[in-house]
Amino acid sequence: MPATIRWRVLTLLLLGLMGSPPVEGQGLPIPTTLQDWIQPGTQPGTLLEPIIAGSACNLCHSSFFTAPVDRWRSSIMAQAGRDPLFHACLAVAEQDAGAVGSLCLRCHTPGAWLAGNSVPTDGSAVSGVNDFDGVTCNLCHRMVDPNYVAGQSPSVDLGILNNLAEIPNPQHSGQYVIDPSDRRRGPYNLGGGFQFHPFFESPFHHSSDLCRTCHDVSNPAYIRQGSQYALIDLNSPHPTHDPNDEYPVERTYSEWSMSEFAQGPVDMGGRFGGNNPAVSSCQDCHMPSTSGVGCNMGAPTRPDLALHNFSGAQTWVLDAIHALDTSYLLWDTPAYMDPAQIIIAKNRNVDMLEAASDLEVTTENGQLKVRVINQSGHKLPTGYPEGRRMWIEVHFQNVFGETLAHHGAYDFDTADLEDTTTTVFEAKHGISGFTSTLSGLPEGPSFHFALNNKIMKDNRIPPRGYTFQGFDSVQAAPVGEFYEDGQYWHDTFYDIPDDSFLLAVRVWYQTASKEYIEFLRDENITNDAGEILHQQWLQQDKGPPVLMDEISMELGIEPFIRGDVNTDGTGDLSDPVHLLGSLFQGEPFSFCPISADGNDDGSLDISDVVFLLNTLFTGGSTPSAPWPDCGPDPSPDFLRCYGYSCP
Repeated sequence: MPATIRWRVLTLLLLGLMGSPPVEGQGLPIPTTLQDWIQPGTQPGTLLEPIIAGSACNLCHSSFFTAPVDRWRSSIMAQAGRDPLFHACLAVAEQDAGAVGSLCLRCHTPGAWLAGNSVPTDGSAVSGVNDFDGVTCNLCHRMVDPNYVAGQSPSVDLGILNNLAEIPNPQHSGQYVIDPSDRRRGPYNLGGGFQFHPFFESPFHHSSDLCRTCHDVSNPAYIRQGSQYALIDLNSPHPTHDPNDEYPVERTYSEWSMSEFAQGPVDMGGRFGGNNPAVSSCQDCHMPSTSGVGCNMGAPTRPDLALHNFSGAQTWVLDAIHALDTSYLLWDTPAYMDPAQIIIAKNRNVDMLEAASDLEVTTENGQLKVRVINQSGHKLPTGYPEGRRMWIEVHFQNVFGETLAHHGAYDFDTADLEDTTTTVFEAKHGISGFTSTLSGLPEGPSFHFALNNKIMKDNRIPPRGYTFQGFDSVQAAPVGEFYEDGQYWHDTFYDIPDDSFLLAVRVWYQTASKEYIEFLRDENITNDAGEILHQQWLQQDKGPPVLMDEISMELGIEPFIRGDVNTDGTGDLSDPVHLLGSLFQGEPFSFCPISADGNDDGSLDISDVVFLLNTLFTGGSTPSAPWPDCGPDPSPDFLRCYGYSCP
């Protein structure tokens, strides 16, 4: 059978290259096997002691303000194995590619994967608190740096690495190395008298390299061929396991590695919390440091204690997990999250989203310019691309509150987004070439994560320090959007409707779009995971977006000089002449109509022409402020100024 699969795939590929008539594909699932998903690192069934649940750490690390377990428990890290989005996606992925669930389970339920409970790869053997507790304390603190450094790495790590069939280089896509024995590692030297459990000081646990393990994700069923990705010889592991040779699903770590933050600390002024405003690593932002204790058994107060918040972007998903917890529909062991801690965790995540961007609104050449600035250490947004998006809403109203234009409007009742007249920041992956032929699915954008082999769009905002060359080298270059080297912001321009008075600009983030939720429901022919997710999505107000930034203002309050009708910075005969042309010959007004209101009566008519002529030639009254110097209107009315360059 394996040989048959290989020859069938190669035959289809050769026929496609020869330009033969279209070949009917075999359909779904693609005939990958467990062999295709084998990767370097620690393998299932090789641990001498199992990965244990987070609750095993309660005695020493719970029930005080800086307690690591309490903060971890209400994070999506802890609930990665219970996330209903994950369960729904896993079901569809398994329908699309044989045994692909092994790739998914190794990061979402690593305890189960290491115990051998990831077979069957649909997750049906995952059971118990050790399996469903997601990314646990025990897992992370038993992780071994695959890059052994003599004199820095724990000495026992060398033997652990030498006993592996293949050492990850570099580690990604869940290629973790785990101490077979329950010997825990962390960033501190606990001293020779520490007796609660075996422990080693580990610089790896201060490093973003640890986070790379599950936050750079590649599809090893594909191999890079120039700018395209083709299926490997099926029923065999990827020939190199190099992420640059595999299809890039997520590149959060790589985005960071090519940012200014990776080169050294950047002073962010405390934007991400903690007691150190200079941030560099993933931990600095997502686990900000404070002064406190990490253990209630007489541990010293540390000035750089990492808070185990694992703040990210999840809000309603935590509520969905809590609502499903004792239903036993998707897992057999409840999380028992504290509702008060869920609220705190959600608020931390909203704070993180608000800190991740800044918003600036100006006018330029008579248009509204909206600039969204990425203040994070990776693309904005980042991570798993399916259904995840961020967008700009711009709402123009007249003085009576009537809508003149509304870009990026989101209907909270229907969860529909008007996305045709605004910027939506997102990555869209899709299917192309031979994969389309083999699967029978059309070429183009797709939510079939296990099959996607082409990035169709990626206009997400890069971080500080971005260069095209750097991002291209880690398969994270923009697609369909251009950013200058060093640019970590995006500008969108909008026409300003006539009679605009009120302006509201907002930036929104959404974990999963309506289209993605409905895809996971409608494509699922295996189990009820998609329907369960959809029902929770409905119950949680259809997964509403989170407001990241907002600016509301009255339009047309830029400084100007009254009487400077043509906005050339001087007052002369050309100004009343220009106004006559606008009033009676259909010539356009300038971007600053209020500058033509010479007599400041709130309207533009022939009386302004007469007033200005009298000022210039008969010694009549001079215009009221702002005149002769540039400045704001001290008596605002319905006339506005949308663009004026003060001399």
